[in-house]
Amino acid sequence: REAAPFAKGAAATAASLARMFADEGSVSGGGRGAPLCTVPGRIVVAHYHAFASRLMELALEAMDTAEPPVSAPEKARRLALLRAPSVEEARSLAAVHDAAALAELRAAIMDSFPDERHDPEMGVHLDQIIWGRCPIRIDVAGAWTDTPPYTILSGGSVINVAVELNGQPPVQVYVRVREDPMIVMRSIDSGEQLSVSSFDEIRTYATMQNPFSIPKAALALCGFLPEFCATEYATLREQLAARFGGHGLEISLFVAIPTGSGLGTSSIVAGTVLRSLAEFCKLPWDNHDVCRRVLLIEQMLTAGGGWQDQYGGLFEGLKLVQCVPGLPCLPTVRWMPDSVYTDPRFAACHLLYYTGITRMAKGILGEIVRDVFLNRGATLQLLREMGGPTTAAMYDAMTTGNYKGYARLVQRTWEQKKRLDDGVCNPAVQSIVDVVEPYVWGVTLPGAGGGGYMYMCAKDEACARRIRELLTANPPNGNARFVEMSVSASGLQISRS
Repeated sequence: REAAPFAKGAAATAASLARMFADEGSVSGGGRGAPLCTVPGRIVVAHYHAFASRLMELALEAMDTAEPPVSAPEKARRLALLRAPSVEEARSLAAVHDAAALAELRAAIMDSFPDERHDPEMGVHLDQIIWGRCPIRIDVAGAWTDTPPYTILSGGSVINVAVELNGQPPVQVYVRVREDPMIVMRSIDSGEQLSVSSFDEIRTYATMQNPFSIPKAALALCGFLPEFCATEYATLREQLAARFGGHGLEISLFVAIPTGSGLGTSSIVAGTVLRSLAEFCKLPWDNHDVCRRVLLIEQMLTAGGGWQDQYGGLFEGLKLVQCVPGLPCLPTVRWMPDSVYTDPRFAACHLLYYTGITRMAKGILGEIVRDVFLNRGATLQLLREMGGPTTAAMYDAMTTGNYKGYARLVQRTWEQKKRLDDGVCNPAVQSIVDVVEPYVWGVTLPGAGGGGYMYMCAKDEACARRIRELLTANPPNGNARFVEMSVSASGLQISRS
């Protein structure tokens, strides 16, 4: 009787694993998902690790809740089946399986990229500066369907818009020549600086709490590490002497967005840095090339994440971004008219408000990835709904200029995000929603939610003015504020001085 909960949970999990490869309604079976031949072996191994972790959790839960309590000999027998000498070791082993699942997923994505090696060289005059600037993105439908492993197994469809804040692209990168043979990275907004003069210093891009992990990973992909370089150099100094005339380079970053904004900032920064470096180093990469490599950078940094952020920022305007199942992920971009934003009747109704609340997406991402690996029906059904009917309806509303229909679908997207993760709407966020709810057709938090920016679609101009009055008079905290937003007609821009 004590083993019944474990046996029941184990049987359900085993049945779910079997359905994953056999049932037409499952994420990777039949006609709905990727044919089995396109699912890499590493993805199957990742599923195994996720299920192994869950089985161990079920076994431990069964022992903890058994009535009468499990005897010491029986507990020892069950732990032996789990190949763990103690409960603590079993929990640790379950965590190891979880980490292994994510590692296999990252490896599968990285394996899908060709083994490219580059030989960067000076592509500017000594007094020239490369200047990259990029808008951010607001997702309005299909969010999370771009996230591996879901997008690998079932494809993804996202609608987002590239937006400038207060009339400016908020992500900016400057690359210039240095006289000395080293690479210097600066963050204008944080005031931090780092100088590197060796390959080993660049190779630490995956180190936790590293403020320059993104430019380091971008430098690696551009060929400033031996494993990514077409020519063999003993040292970074030797490479700079051979290809840059003994000069170095300086990368300056300016990100005018708070951390945890929900606007896809890290991926957009990665894309802007990578494209600016490509211009500086004579690498012939366009925006599509860069966006695909940003997905690789995210795996190198162990951050996970999907493809919609970089496509949303680097490519201008309103767009439907879609990817078919399988690897490599090769999204396509389709542009839509922007009348729901630019029509004089609706232009003033779009409001962007910084809540002053921050939340990082990595924990949320891990939960959703695990749900997909465990083939949780509710999560998979919701993701199919978000990337299917909701995205299709949003596409129709935007292409027909139906502002109210568009705004209502923004609200539907918000409700779907809350169903996917209950942490999306915490009490602090809900208090703001309660204030504006009578005056909006739709409201959402871009990205993972739980904080950052709030995007509102007011019912009319009078309602928009009332929302501004209420939140300006009674902000939820000292950092909350309105930010002017406008659709970017240019996306990423690269200039030379």
